[in-house]
Amino acid sequence: MEHFPIYLNIIIQIVTLLIAVIGHEIMHGLVALKYGDTTAKDAKRLTINPIPHIDLIGSIILPLALLLLNTPFMIGYAKPVPVDMSTVIKNGGYKAAFFVSMAGIVYNLGLAIVAAVALKFEMFAEATFLNVVVYVFLLSLFQINIVLAIFNILPIPPLDGSKALAFIGLMAGVHVLARFYNSLERYGIIIILLIIATPISRYLGEFMGFVANGILRL
Repeated sequence: MEHFPIYLNIIIQIVTLLIAVIGHEIMHGLVALKYGDTTAKDAKRLTINPIPHIDLIGSIILPLALLLLNTPFMIGYAKPVPVDMSTVIKNGGYKAAFFVSMAGIVYNLGLAIVAAVALKFEMFAEATFLNVVVYVFLLSLFQINIVLAIFNILPIPPLDGSKALAFIGLMAGVHVLARFYNSLERYGIIIILLIIATPISRYLGEFMGFVANGILRL
C-alpha cells in the first residue's frame, strides 16, 4: 500500500470522516426522538443526506488542515443536531439525557468494531487494487471512529463526555458537576485547541493507537 495514490487516500479519509461525524449527530437526534423530542426530525436533520449536516470548518477545513499538518490523529465534526433536553428529561429523566449524550460515542465505537471485524476477512490477502481500496477504506473508518469515540468521551465541554458526566451527577443528586461544566463551557473550545496544538495531542494519539491496536488484535 506504499504506492497507494495520495489523492485517493485523502478522499477516503474525508468520506469516512463524514460517515463518522454525520452518523454521530443523527444518533443524538434518533435517541432524543425515542424520548419524545421531535426537534431534530422537524429540522429535517435525521436524513442521511450529508448536505444539511456539513459544517464548513468542522467537516472540511479542520480535517484538511490536520491532514496537511500530519497530526497524530484526525478529528472533525458536523453541525450539531438540535435536541431539546428539557423534553428528553421530562419524558425519560436524567437517564434518558445520558443516553442521548452517549448516543454518538456508542455509534462511533460500534462502527469501529464493525470495521475491525471486516478487516479480518481473508479477501484482503490478494492485493488487487479493489481489495486495497476497500482495505484502506475500512482501516480509515476504524481509525477515525476510534479517535472520535475516545476524543468525544473526554470530560471537556462541549464534548459529549462532559454532558454524560454531568447527567450522571444529576442522577446521583450531585448538581455541582452540571454547574461546573456550565461555567467551563465558554472555555471548552480553547482547551480543546490547546490539546490539539500542544504535545498533549501526541500522548493522546499514542493512547488512541494503543486502544486501536488492542481492538485489532482481538
